[in-house]
Amino acid sequence: MKELYIGAAYYPELWDESEIDRDIEQMKAHGMNVMRIGEFAWSKMEPREGEIDMSFFRRVMDKLYENGIYTILCTPSCTPPRWLFEKYPDALRVICNGTYSFERQVVHSRCHPCKTSPDVREKNRIIAREMAKALGHHPGLIGWQIDNELFTAWEGCFCDRCQAHFRERLQKKFGTIEALNDAWHMDRWSMEYDSFDKITPPRCGRWDHPSLMIEWVQFQNELLFSYAGDQADSIREYSDAPIGTDMMTNNLISYEKMNKRLDIIQYNHYESREDLWKTPFAYGFLRALKDRPFWVTETMVGWNGSVGAWNGKRPEGTCYMNTVAPIAFGGEMNLYWLFRAHPAGHELGHGAVLSSAGRPYRISQEIKRASDDLARCADLLTGSRANSRIAVHYSSNSYNVFRFEPIRENMDYRSTLIDKFYSKLRHHNPDLIDTGHSLDEYDVVISPFLAYAQENNLKERILAWVENGGRWIVGPMTDILDENSVKHTAAPFSFLEEAAGVYTKYQNPLPCDDLAAKWADGSSCGVSFYADAFEAKDAEVLATYTDCEFDGLAAITRRKVGKGEIILLGAVPDQEALLRLIDIPAVAPASENVTLVRRHGEVNGLIALEMEHKNGYVELDKPYYDILGERVVSGRVELKPYQALFLKEIKE
Repeated sequence: MKELYIGAAYYPELWDESEIDRDIEQMKAHGMNVMRIGEFAWSKMEPREGEIDMSFFRRVMDKLYENGIYTILCTPSCTPPRWLFEKYPDALRVICNGTYSFERQVVHSRCHPCKTSPDVREKNRIIAREMAKALGHHPGLIGWQIDNELFTAWEGCFCDRCQAHFRERLQKKFGTIEALNDAWHMDRWSMEYDSFDKITPPRCGRWDHPSLMIEWVQFQNELLFSYAGDQADSIREYSDAPIGTDMMTNNLISYEKMNKRLDIIQYNHYESREDLWKTPFAYGFLRALKDRPFWVTETMVGWNGSVGAWNGKRPEGTCYMNTVAPIAFGGEMNLYWLFRAHPAGHELGHGAVLSSAGRPYRISQEIKRASDDLARCADLLTGSRANSRIAVHYSSNSYNVFRFEPIRENMDYRSTLIDKFYSKLRHHNPDLIDTGHSLDEYDVVISPFLAYAQENNLKERILAWVENGGRWIVGPMTDILDENSVKHTAAPFSFLEEAAGVYTKYQNPLPCDDLAAKWADGSSCGVSFYADAFEAKDAEVLATYTDCEFDGLAAITRRKVGKGEIILLGAVPDQEALLRLIDIPAVAPASENVTLVRRHGEVNGLIALEMEHKNGYVELDKPYYDILGERVVSGRVELKPYQALFLKEIKE
């Protein structure tokens, strides 16, 4: 990482070209050094089929670069022009419109294209290639963005072509219809298929088989992986700038799989003031995906919205903290949506750096302060990395499984993971990893709610990692389903009982807020949310249920395996219990509202962020240089609401 970037999405095609110079002066006044352009501008690039002209965007890039502002070019495949759909009408997706009916979309906003349409795919490749030929070596170009927020909108496309591809995928996976029926247990309710041709996709509002629903989403996601990858390949013919695609806050479409063919992680988020403290959960996930800093490609300046504004009033300092946090936790860029509010059409209520009249909002003043502060801390931020000895599994497969089979009523996988585990580790700066990620750099791996625990050969890899000295804290609700999202029948788990050395006597997926447990020394051990009750066979009992229906049975066990150990959780431990099991010191003692990250590299340091608009503190075990305060600090250091402390180690 050599430079830090602050900027926004800019749509110069919406304004008279004479406005650009005035906009650039405002960009510079707000400390911005990068803009992303072209995202929805296909009709400006190709107003009629085959008449492609990139000269306008070259002029924009020239002006930006002459003023010290870099460019990210976006492919416009989210919004093809009307002429494309008029000539190729089956390029429009078919959506599910009610329980049994389908409807071919009309052009009304965005995300219209069918992802299997050969005409759409070819036109995407052409426009991406022509952009790269014309602009791919511009000195101001620092990266590419493919499309915009690719996801399975309206649960995907239900056209005949997509349905045929779905059936082909199932046939390739299972081989025979008998194998599919057996894997999904379709004899229940006499639901067996007699051929792949009889399989129809799940439809909105219909109570379809969960395995079918999960397969459909996985199929739609795979289309998006290739949809982005095709455009990336076309760009690479003429440009070597890094390529990514801006993705949304969830892991519904696998970040790990989407970015295998891409170069840089890009992320869009719009947390409310109340949820601002949760954003480092995502940053811990993003930084672990690639061996380079991630980019926040969209976030709000003051508020987001559509035809109206929403997400509430944000106190002074919110925009500042939202800007510095991703870079503190391992990113190198923060971009706002958008630079100048649209004068017409959709999303008139959305906030921006400037109003449609070109005037800044009050909160826009915080951008310059954040930009200046990050520049002052650049040595620390560009000369170090945010890494961790602790990882928590955050699985795309589990995201989809619990979406369709929550097991525990109303369980939202991501929010539950944050609430029950991540929130207790804010002073430990954990990485969040999907199942394909390497385990070698971690001392502790925590795997709660990992429904299918053998994905990506994880069983063999994690058991070998434990043998070599790792501490695996696993459960609850882990290893409970197979690759088809079907429960195991020989035991509640596929391998965890044997690996952990226990027998599972009882299970209770209902709300368990009345649970109680005690450690082996008799002290209280807080547990809640879910309950597996174990009998130890070849394991040490760390905590036992007490004063509840599972009285005397094990709630938490430990089994030594080689140089390491497996700690099995029957329930969710409270913060004190979880930290006892992890047994790794925090970055530093601090108040609950302060989030911490340790930075290692050419320059070492510690960053403390107050993210809840309260007073807070951090306790330092040695003197540090406070870069922004221009002072040496030690011991207890107080933080004001939304204050950031960038602390550099003092070399002896």
